[in-house]
Amino acid sequence: MTATPKLTEWLEFLRQAPRHLFFTGKGGVGKTSLACASAILLGDGGKKVLIVSTDPASNLDAVLETRLGGRPTGVSGVPGVDALNIDPEQAARDYRELTVAPHQGVLPEPEIALLQERLSGACTVEVAAFDEFALLLTDPAATAAYDHVIFDTAPTGHTLRLLELPAAWTGFLEAAPGDVSCLGPLSGLRAQRERYETTVRALADPSATAIILVARPDRVALIEAARTSTELRAQGMTNQQLVINGVFRAADQRDPLAAAVERRGAEALARMPSELSKLPRSAIPLHGRNIVGREALRTFFAATPESSSSAPAVTLPDAGLMDLRALVDELAAGSHGLIMVMGKGGVGKTTVAAAVAVALAHRGKAVHLTTTDPAQHLVETLPERVPNLEVSRIDPKEEVRLYRERMLETAKATKTPEQLALLNEELQSPCYEEVAVFQAFSRAVMGGRKGFMVIDTAPTGHTLLLLDTAGAYHRQLTRNVPAGVRVHTPLMRLQDSAYTKIVIVTLPETTPVLEAGQLQNDLRRAGIEPYAWVINASLAAAKPSDPLLRSRAGAELPQITKVKDNLAQRIVLVPFQAREPVGADLLLALVEQRPV
Repeated sequence: MTATPKLTEWLEFLRQAPRHLFFTGKGGVGKTSLACASAILLGDGGKKVLIVSTDPASNLDAVLETRLGGRPTGVSGVPGVDALNIDPEQAARDYRELTVAPHQGVLPEPEIALLQERLSGACTVEVAAFDEFALLLTDPAATAAYDHVIFDTAPTGHTLRLLELPAAWTGFLEAAPGDVSCLGPLSGLRAQRERYETTVRALADPSATAIILVARPDRVALIEAARTSTELRAQGMTNQQLVINGVFRAADQRDPLAAAVERRGAEALARMPSELSKLPRSAIPLHGRNIVGREALRTFFAATPESSSSAPAVTLPDAGLMDLRALVDELAAGSHGLIMVMGKGGVGKTTVAAAVAVALAHRGKAVHLTTTDPAQHLVETLPERVPNLEVSRIDPKEEVRLYRERMLETAKATKTPEQLALLNEELQSPCYEEVAVFQAFSRAVMGGRKGFMVIDTAPTGHTLLLLDTAGAYHRQLTRNVPAGVRVHTPLMRLQDSAYTKIVIVTLPETTPVLEAGQLQNDLRRAGIEPYAWVINASLAAAKPSDPLLRSRAGAELPQITKVKDNLAQRIVLVPFQAREPVGADLLLALVEQRPV
């Protein structure tokens, strides 16, 4: 067994760890690896630890090599450490049963059916999952056996929504009109108000909770970490620490790629936003292999990465791979349609979506590029205007404001001033954010009828919730449509392969490929067939000579082969870029494969 590293000064966030640790940050920065390695380090030090994933697209099972469910399960080979995944769908099913059961046999069947319909939306899934999270955070009996509870969270936007829910629901319950909300009878919600208030206090208590902001030495990741820090501080969560994961030092300065990677990281850290520069900081070096499995996790905190001087040169498969230019040429053969770019957080969805949009516009196509990602990275990736290209974003807060205005304006013709006042208060419910965002998403889906609509989606879990909502809306609409009337729902558009092209983006690493495969399975169950996979930022394709980068490049080959042989019919391989592809010129160069 590999020796467990001692808690050094640069791991101060673990030396003085409070009971609750939240690991959050942009997708792909290593939150799960860091959270799991922390749990194992504490467990090997004699602590009892529970690690919990709040990510709807959790990969905790794969990283810990342990099959997990919704109840604590011991991690094999790590005494003292248990783990569980919060399953949003199961939580929602349990929530519906508990909410409806007291009214069975009491209310008429039509009212029971109406209550069940109210509970079928994504808001129920979200709040039911939050209830599971709040129980672990605030109920001493639920976690009494543990010294520490570690939360491995979803990518930033989804996590901010989760952590803002306690205050949002507490405020709504203080003034909510009527007796029923989209989550069922308000009496049941008010009964949980104390739990929500306790959750708010626990999150803001520095002696109980620490927020670990995880980032790479990368400009966009640091910008998002700073934004997260500011928003959480506004919620009273001030006990924050910063961990920079994947710091690279080139061993071969003659390798231009290695020199560029080191320079990019150093420049990003030198220009770190002021919100982060004031925080206690730890740094983790880049490793030459994927951090998957207990033994790899035990080496995660090593002060220097494992030796990789003997790594051989990498040879890619001879056939079955295409470049990004060939994919854009295929897409440009049409005159319109929807292109949805999907995948795990941090794999480069925004870069790929923006590059495809810019290249289509460069070919003279009318293109609209938008994003459903609450983190909103488009403005950093494509800051300038491009001919033939319209850029927008789905801003949840703005969509909620517009939705409320539309609802109130429509109601003016039929409701009294008193009824309008009640409706206005009801529309303050946090439920309506999901409704408003779904409506904006639906408009974007329908936007590919006259030109190309390119959607940069949120990380996988958040996007699947939107697709679940699309499915529920489709079932509701088609169930009530009169015979002989044709309708086109967003789900029907997504299922139409002539109209919609789904592009799944991944990295050539174990966990991103595993999650991309799970995403593909989820899409297929919804009757949606992916068009292409993009394996992004491949070191193997970039052919480095630096030993550490070459070692990482060699570790990519099994994943590239897995995608080629078992998962995708159309595979695009994009080399790692020495310069970050920001701005129209570099995005177009990424597609056209020309030097910059």
